[in-house]
Amino acid sequence: MYDYIKGSVEELNPAWAVIECGGIGYLMQISLYTYEKLRDCREARIFIHHHVREDEETLFGFFDKEERRIFTLLISVSGIGPNTARMVLSSLTPDEISAAVASGDVNRIKAVKGIGLKTAQKVIIELKDKIAKGSSQQIDLSGSGTGTDTAEACSALIMLGFTKNAVEKTVASIVRKEPGLSLEDIIKKALKIL
Repeated sequence: MYDYIKGSVEELNPAWAVIECGGIGYLMQISLYTYEKLRDCREARIFIHHHVREDEETLFGFFDKEERRIFTLLISVSGIGPNTARMVLSSLTPDEISAAVASGDVNRIKAVKGIGLKTAQKVIIELKDKIAKGSSQQIDLSGSGTGTDTAEACSALIMLGFTKNAVEKTVASIVRKEPGLSLEDIIKKALKIL
């Protein structure tokens, strides 16, 4: 329903933020990760997850799309609600969560308050394949800092109908051989190969 809200940061604390946009103040729950990124910002673009229950609607705000993606993956695991997912993102960065899941590091996930051994194991089992898909950490093998472009290139190519595995291998190969390519160049080269 909502993708992001862009406006002035009116109120900010480690648990929530109010972003004013068009004369309306939007209250959203945030993680410590987002709080740290917003601390010195007067204006911000916050990516949104609109959570609806029968008795309440809550906006969860994220500094970037990757954090929101990890959040939505976490809440897809049975036993993890939005507040627990926010706690995970307050304890670990999105990259740390991706790395812990990819490597099967149960202890790292279990160290988060509210996550027990069984839930940590469930997170790893259910998300191991999903969490790496589209992750800039997995795709950006070049170390060139183009993780956002490579993730967006993968997303665009997948939307065009190419399979995820083929897209990720192709894009990773392109970025490894030619670090620093723009988003458009990555997509053009991938289209020639795919």
